[in-house]
Amino acid sequence: MTPTDIKPAKQVPVLEGFIKAKCPRCRRGDIYSTPTYSFGGQKMHERCSHCGLHYEREPGYWYVAMFVSYAFNVAEMVTFAVGLHILTGSNSPWVYVAVLMGVIFLLSPFNYRYSRVALLYWLTPGLNYEPWRAQDSAKVEQPAQVKE
Repeated sequence: MTPTDIKPAKQVPVLEGFIKAKCPRCRRGDIYSTPTYSFGGQKMHERCSHCGLHYEREPGYWYVAMFVSYAFNVAEMVTFAVGLHILTGSNSPWVYVAVLMGVIFLLSPFNYRYSRVALLYWLTPGLNYEPWRAQDSAKVEQPAQVKE
C-alpha cells in the first residue's frame, strides 16, 4: 500500500490543527506537552508522537520564532492602544504604558507558543500536511526513553 492509496479517516483543517497546536505534518501529535498557561512553563515535545517529525528543523531554528512573536506583540499593542484610545480618549502616556505592559505580560505565553506553531505551519519551506500520515497505520514507533 502506497501513501497515495491511504485515505485518512478525517482530514483536520489547518486552522483547527494550528489552534490545538498539533503536528503540521500529520495534525495528530501534540507539539506541546503542557497547557499554554501553567506554572510549570511550556514544554515542547522533541518529536511528533504520531509521525515522528523532528520539530526543531535545524540548529537555531527557533530564533526565527522570536521575530514572529515580535510581530504578534506589535499587532496586539497597536490593537489595544487604538481600542484604549476609543474607549477612554485618554492622552496620558502612563495609561497606555500601564495597560500595554499588562497586555504584553498576559499574552506572552500565548505569543511564545503560537509563534513557534506559526513558524512550523506557515513559515517553514517543505513542511506540508501529508494526510496519509494521519492514519493509524502510518504511526511511527518512538524509541524507548533510557532512564539513568
